[in-house]
Amino acid sequence: MSGVKKSTSAKIRLRGLLNQPDNRTCADCGAPDPKWASANIGVFLCLKCCGVHRSLGTHISKVLSVALDEWSDEEIDAMIEVGGNSSANSIYEAYIPEGYTKPGPNASNDERRKFIKSKYELQEFLKASLRITSGKDSSSSSSQSNISGKILDTILTNSTQKEGMVEFIGLLKVKVVKGTNLAVRDMMTSDPYVVLTLGKQTVQSTVISSNLNPVWNEELMLSVPSNYGPVKLQVYDHDTFSADDIMGEAEIDIQPLITSATSYGNPEMFGNMQIGKWLKSHDNALMEDSIVNIIDGKVKQDVPLKLQNVECGELYLELEWLPLDQ
Repeated sequence: MSGVKKSTSAKIRLRGLLNQPDNRTCADCGAPDPKWASANIGVFLCLKCCGVHRSLGTHISKVLSVALDEWSDEEIDAMIEVGGNSSANSIYEAYIPEGYTKPGPNASNDERRKFIKSKYELQEFLKASLRITSGKDSSSSSSQSNISGKILDTILTNSTQKEGMVEFIGLLKVKVVKGTNLAVRDMMTSDPYVVLTLGKQTVQSTVISSNLNPVWNEELMLSVPSNYGPVKLQVYDHDTFSADDIMGEAEIDIQPLITSATSYGNPEMFGNMQIGKWLKSHDNALMEDSIVNIIDGKVKQDVPLKLQNVECGELYLELEWLPLDQ
């Protein structure tokens, strides 16, 4: 039974990382919907780039299927520690030469192979301080282990998603449902999108063009650290030729959701019922009390928000708690 829980937990954690915006395209060529990953490097890959990674050997890149292969907790931890494609690429592609073009989704196999070999095996785009040259008495495996360790240390120090070693207690699924009566930031309309921040993590919804009453119904995932605080929410108007304009903000207190969920344990053991509440007050953005419910074996919470520091606008969210031990 514990093996089943471990497998489910690993899949939830991996899916949460894959759902982050920067991980929805291949780290090497930008192809959409990658279904493979390099477990030791910490990047998500498309099928074509995956084939090149396999040819480098497992001492350079250990390739696994996101859906089909069994992942160990250690492999999941390593992926989460790196933080995904953006964090890894900020190191592995730190110094791409001027005029050098990364391969695109339709690149030839030769183009992919040359770029991926230069990026990971030859370390040509790394900072000089991170490069490791194998001597005659050093194995390739040992060298790659050292380089991976140094890169991971740098990512953990500089990543936008981490600060030191962080212990995560679960995943927060945030469904951005819709906005109503949002503020005008263009001539007569706006192009809104939502940004959520928790600690050093930031996720972003898609942009909906020319709509003051947008419907997203889009799910975003955040990993929740043990020392979590509120989720910061911001709505922006997307502009092509200038900085994006703020369209309001709010803070979401996730403690009522997590406290209620952990006090009840496995929600699948209970029928549909109310288990908690975040109360509306003068110092939060709630339009009404926000109820925490068990619905069909899942802990969920509807959150209606009146956007703050703006002339008008409401946002409707649905939160769901995904513990790592279920």
